[in-house]
Amino acid sequence: MAATVWRRALPRILSLSSTITATPAAIQSHPWAADCPRKLLPLAARWDSRRFVQLEPKIDVDNKVDPFGLVAEEMAQLGRRLRDMVAAEVPKLASAAEYFFKLGVEGKRFRPMVLLLMSSSLTMVLPSAAAATSDEKNWRHHKLAEITEMIHVASLLHDDVLDHADTRRGIASLNFIMGNKLAVLAGDFLLARAAFSLSTLQNDEVVGLMSKVLEHLVAGEVMQWTVDAEKSSSMDYYLQKTFYKTASLIANSCKCIAILAGHPKEVAALAFDYGRHLGLAYQLVDDLLDFTGTKASLGKPALSDLREGIATAPVLYALEEHPALQELIDRKFKDPGDVDSALKMVLASKR
Repeated sequence: MAATVWRRALPRILSLSSTITATPAAIQSHPWAADCPRKLLPLAARWDSRRFVQLEPKIDVDNKVDPFGLVAEEMAQLGRRLRDMVAAEVPKLASAAEYFFKLGVEGKRFRPMVLLLMSSSLTMVLPSAAAATSDEKNWRHHKLAEITEMIHVASLLHDDVLDHADTRRGIASLNFIMGNKLAVLAGDFLLARAAFSLSTLQNDEVVGLMSKVLEHLVAGEVMQWTVDAEKSSSMDYYLQKTFYKTASLIANSCKCIAILAGHPKEVAALAFDYGRHLGLAYQLVDDLLDFTGTKASLGKPALSDLREGIATAPVLYALEEHPALQELIDRKFKDPGDVDSALKMVLASKR
């Protein structure tokens, strides 16, 4: 089923912007590819100076590259700085704000990892770009990675309240432990700290882009909970909502990295496209794992989307083969047995 979802979804993802798919041979013969840093290879995509290119790199199965390992030292420093940044004078607020920044429950930190790799790679691609000094540029990039993670965690705190979630990252959710009011206020506090840090970058374009991310997070959440029966079955609607809720933060953060590094608009636009594709793909995998994973591996209950009445990509593709799913989607899987029936049809889908 995983291969099917990827095969069916990728053309739609790529259609969201002007993109061109190229063969590995064509990429390898391109003059830009010869100088492309290998740090982005683990992320399975690469661009040249004119277009986004989907890449299937030759991977040595005995010597796979760990993308997190490439920036392990920087990630450790980022973790320490984040714990300092979320400190608050009010003890209860401090406990709530730092809940998901403590060692052991900080999560994968996928977004900061991508931004740190993007920072390193863009510097290597265009070392002559008009930019600030190397130290200042690195400081700005690290600061943006911290801001992005704070916005992400704030969105998780708010989402858990809206979803009535009781677990997150394998432990009890903050709203379950401290209540909805404090969870909401902790999320607001993180957004306030992120906004203050954003102002220190002193770049109006970056401030505008990251502010747009906050607008998208709200819009995506509203789209999810106010969707009508017709749009619940629309893949285009699903992808737009997914861009707002997940991919916008990654896409705009990647674009900001390019801007802060002093790259031209063309490169910043390509960085945005890269982040958008990566963000959409990330959510597709997450939606798939909701069907194939366990509570222990996911850090939250499996089939949570179905139980919340949300039809994700695996359901929408299964619908093409099992029209009976439409009735379940229309009533948001609320009747007894709907979740089990939907699961069986999704797993039985052969497309």
